[in-house]
Parts: sequence; structure tokens; C-alpha cells
Amino acid sequence: MRPSPTRSLPRRRRAATALAAGALAFGGLVTLPSPAASAATADTGAPNGDVIANLWSWNWTSVAKECTDVLDPAGYGAVQVAPPEESLKQANYYWWDVYQPYSYSLDSRFGSASDFRSMVDTCHAAGIEVYTDAVINHTAAQTGTGYAGTTIGNKYDTPDYDAGDSDDCTKTIANWSDQYEVQHCELLGMPDLDTSEPGVRAKIVGFLDKQIDLGVDGFRVDAAKHIATADMNAIVGALHTTKAGDAPYITQEVYPGNPPALSDYYANGDVLDFTYAAAMKSQFGGGDIANLASFGSSWGLANEANSTTFVTNHDTERNGYTLSYKDGATAVLANVFQLARGYGRPSVYAAWNFGQSDEAPPNSSGFVSDTDCSRGWTCLDRDTAVSGMVAWHNAVAGASVAHWQSPASNVIGFGRGSGGFVAINNSSSAHTHTYTTGLADGTYKNVIDGGATTVTVSGGKAALTVPAKGAVAFYDGAYVCTVNCGGGDGGSGGGGTVTASFNEYASTPSGTDVYVVGSVAALGSWNTANAVKLSSGAYPVWKKDIAVPASSSIEYKYLKKDAAGNVTWESNANRALTTGTSSAVVSNSWNVANASATDVTFTVNATTVTGTNVYVVGSIPSLGSWNPVDAIPLSSASYPSWGKSVIVPKGTSFTYKYVKKDAAGNVTWESGDNRSYTTGSSAGYTANDTWK
Repeated sequence: MRPSPTRSLPRRRRAATALAAGALAFGGLVTLPSPAASAATADTGAPNGDVIANLWSWNWTSVAKECTDVLDPAGYGAVQVAPPEESLKQANYYWWDVYQPYSYSLDSRFGSASDFRSMVDTCHAAGIEVYTDAVINHTAAQTGTGYAGTTIGNKYDTPDYDAGDSDDCTKTIANWSDQYEVQHCELLGMPDLDTSEPGVRAKIVGFLDKQIDLGVDGFRVDAAKHIATADMNAIVGALHTTKAGDAPYITQEVYPGNPPALSDYYANGDVLDFTYAAAMKSQFGGGDIANLASFGSSWGLANEANSTTFVTNHDTERNGYTLSYKDGATAVLANVFQLARGYGRPSVYAAWNFGQSDEAPPNSSGFVSDTDCSRGWTCLDRDTAVSGMVAWHNAVAGASVAHWQSPASNVIGFGRGSGGFVAINNSSSAHTHTYTTGLADGTYKNVIDGGATTVTVSGGKAALTVPAKGAVAFYDGAYVCTVNCGGGDGGSGGGGTVTASFNEYASTPSGTDVYVVGSVAALGSWNTANAVKLSSGAYPVWKKDIAVPASSSIEYKYLKKDAAGNVTWESNANRALTTGTSSAVVSNSWNVANASATDVTFTVNATTVTGTNVYVVGSIPSLGSWNPVDAIPLSSASYPSWGKSVIVPKGTSFTYKYVKKDAAGNVTWESGDNRSYTTGSSAGYTANDTWK
């Protein structure tokens, strides 16, 4: 679903290479393990939201690993990566070489085309969308040899373009107040592509579509200010839809000031909000963050519905326009505020340490080395405070800023509705104040330190001592309740809240999501409009941690909503959950009562080519009712053995088969008769097969 015609938020997809999920236990309640100290390295169960991790110039192997190990557990929604095409390779290996395209080959300084494809598949398996940096305004200014071996002797003659594809203006832009010159002459001597020509547009669209067809979900368009907005609109409008069936996400690099106007590009997608980043530097880097009480569009920011916000990026950390990693805790606090405030779509930038402005990332003969966060790289996306705030940001999404307080210079506190509260101290000494939080009474984990400390809310207030250059943040989903802790949300029991982890096994067509709704306010009070959406990150298991009343009897059910908002209820009787004073897990299967459910682990030996994956489909709803669109993805973790545990009814006979799907979605059925299986009254069934 799109909140506006120009913004497409990431959503957890059913990945073709979904990770294996263990067999689910049914019927009882189990105590959750203690949370890990750092949200960056342990799966917090945080649903993926709209935050973009900008892993600028990480190689493809490192990006893939980060998607699985860090971004998904922390709740990031997407990763932005470097330009994937072949670029200039020169002896000094400057960082800006990647903005001088040599060819549209996907063999680059970050890895091979195969590495790129594997990265996209791996990130999708973790529920992370992938956006690439699209360099489509120009070709390279310098001649020489590229990373895939392409040799260029004339800058107007490349494997993809010749002189006739460039604009007539061959001088370097000098008059930045002349819009024609800005959009038709050469940026830093790089040949400007004539994007008004249908043939040039077709080549650009073909290059971007090649990535979309591999699974790329969107683009950060480099130097978009230098492309006429009508040309950008024509290019964007011609692109393929993504594998999720959406228009690709677009954000555009348009520096403010001088023509063209930022607003000219809203029709094409989002824009990078440089004014936002400059404001973060002016207030956190020497101003008074108490001024941020009025922060918003009146500050000259991009339209909120079209804003991609950032604290720093690869250009601005080098030219002094914004804060950078060299500002230490100050930059971290600015990122905390960005994630808390909720203007536009936030991105978190993580690159490498540099001593000279032109310095390339750590490399071997120009090819970027694996990211090592303990040496040479600044992995801000892993910072405990930042990753904790990603989960906080997701939990309060859609809520307005509330309870703004500024008890001292450079000290602020505010909430987002009644869902979360943050206090930020940008001064040089610790500060203590009793804040009005808007949250229910109880004890909450401080996400800034990964839950190592807690906050107690009493009478809606919390006495907080915020360290110098530090923060404290907590939200409703990170609630910690002890026996007789009091509070609650007004539901039955009157004993505060506990976390209930809902796990629902349900196959769905693309565009349909699963929700839980129930008898208490935390579950929507049976109002389908307020039902709680579950995450599909472990599809076909849908999951969500929800704070529900402690020591209470709760009824609930699952439902499905399609893209048009149509609601389908599961057909079995209401489910029951009795909470105590500890966290609980409930694991269910669509239309199957707890007592009637069992599990079958399907395993098939099948070889595939890169990009092709194996699924199981069958005659019962749990296996997609013979619809290959709803087939269950199997894990390739033990390739060539593919497997997954599937929840099915007890005492049931069904038939099934395995299918393969390639990157384009083409389906190949195995040959021979349908396979058959019958479950009994126990659990832990297995089906071991070989593709035929």
C-alpha cells in the first residue's frame, strides 16, 4: 500500500530464498529468553519499517551479510548501495571513480554481477529492500580502463553511448543560475546524456530495468538536478514494476538553491533533503536543540511526503555541509533525533574513515574490501543507540509529536503520541528532569543502551538523568513488567502489560497481509480498522510482539487484508490467551485450531541455477491450495537439500508437489503424479523427497 502516489514504503516480502523456520509448538505459553544487550546483533523481532541504511561503497558480500545479521534484526526496511555499474579504474582508486560510468555491466569495484544478484536475493530473504545509486545523467570524463576491463579512448564513445547521445552543450557548467546550462552542459566535464532523446531514455530505462528484474526495489538518482524533470518523469514512468508488484522507490539528488526548484521533482518521487541535514548541523553542531520545538516545513525543508532525510552522506561529510562521523556523539544524537522526530523518510549513513577527501574505501587493487567495523569502517547502522532508535521509530510510526519539553539549553524531551518518549542531552554535563511522557505507568527498556537500563513511568511521568551528549528512549513495545507492577491499559486484569509474541502460519497472495485482532485495546478491541499488522519477515510465519494486559483472559483471531482493504477472517472459533506476569508466545496456523495442528517438515533434493528457488504446493490451504503463487518457499541453507516446516491439520490426507520459480517468476512443476501424505494425531512429521 502507498501512503501517497510518490512514496512507496518497504514491506516485508515473501522471499524466494526465505530462511528456514523451525517447527512451531502449539497450545502452551513459554517464557521468552532475556533480551540481548545490543539490538544491532540480536533479532529483536522489530518489524521492518521505512528506515534506509545507506551502506555507501560497501562491497556486495558485506551488504548481504549486514542485511541478514544487522539490518533485519534491528528493523531497517531498506538498504541503499553504491552504483553497481562498471566505472573508471585509476591508479589512485578515488571514491568518486564510481560516479564515472564506463559501461552498464554489473561487474564493478564492489563485486561481480553474480555477487550483486546474490546480495539482492540475500537482502530480500531478510525482508530488506535494495535501492541502488543510479548514475544516469552522464558518462565518464576520464578515459582509461574500467573495473570490468572496458577501455575508453574517447569520452564520447562508450559501450552504451556515442557522441550523438550527448547534449549539444559540451562546456563544463559555470553559471549555476542558468537552468539550461545546469541541465544540458557537462557536470565536472562529464558528458551530459541527452535525456530528451527517446533512444537515450530507452538505454537508461533498460539499465534500470535490468536491475529491477534482478530484484532491485528502487533508486537514488545521482545528479537528478541536472536532468530536466520532464525527462526524469518519462524515465521513471517507463520502468518495470518490482518483484513485489510496486513501482520502484525513487529518491533524487537535487541540491537546494539555484534553479531548478526542489518542488519540480516531487512528481517523480522523493528528494534528498539537504536543508534537513544542514539544520541538524546548525542545531546539534553549535546551536541549541531547544530550537527544534518548531522544526518542520517552516524551516524550508522539502515537502514531508517527498523528503528523504539524512544527517550526512558521502558528499556532505567531505565538504563540511553537514555533521560527519568525526563529530562523534554529536552526530549520533542528530541521528537519534532524526529517527525520533519522524519527518520524511529517514536514512542512516555508514561508510569508512578517511584522512583525505578523495580517499577511496579500503580496497585491494581498487576492489573494495570486506567491511571491518573494527578497522577502517564507520558502522553507524550498528550503533546500539541508532539501531535501538530504528525499532523505536517503527513502533511509533504515524503518531504525532507530543509532550515537547525543553528544561534546559540543549536538552529536550518529547513523545510520539502515547507510544514512545525520548530525551536528548546535547550539553556537556548530565541533566536530570522529571518529564511528562504520555506513556502508561510501568517499567520500560531504554533502547539507547540496548535495554541495559530501564525507565519507570509513574503517573505518566518519568524522572530521567540523561548523560552528557547522550539520550534515553523507550516505547510501549519495550515494556518490562514485574509482579504487581500496576498500570495497564484499562483492560481486564489491572496488572500492567506483558509482551505477547504472536506467530501465525498463513500463506497469502502478493499484496495481502495478516493481522491479529482481539478483545483488548492492544489488539484493536475487535475493530478490524485497528487490527495489528504482523510482519512477514519469516513468511509463511507472520510475527509481531505486542504489549497486552498482564494477568488477563484475552480472545483473539487472525484476519487477512488485501491491497484494496478487503478483510477475510479465519473460520475457526475465537482463540484464547491467558496472560500472567511474564512474556508469552502464541503460535497458530490459519483456520486451524491449536489442538488440531501439527507440523510436517518437507525436504527435497533439487539442483537449481542461480536465481531459481524451490517451493512446495498442495491441495490444502496450508500448502497454497495448488496455487503456485501461494506456494511455500523452501530454504536452501543445506543446498541441494531444500526444506521448511509447514503447519497442517492433524488427521488429514493431502497431495502435494514441488515447483521451481526463476527470477522472472516462471514456474516449473516437477514431473510425475502428485505426492500424497497423511498426518496422524502426533507432531513432528517429515517428508523426504527427490525432485522428479
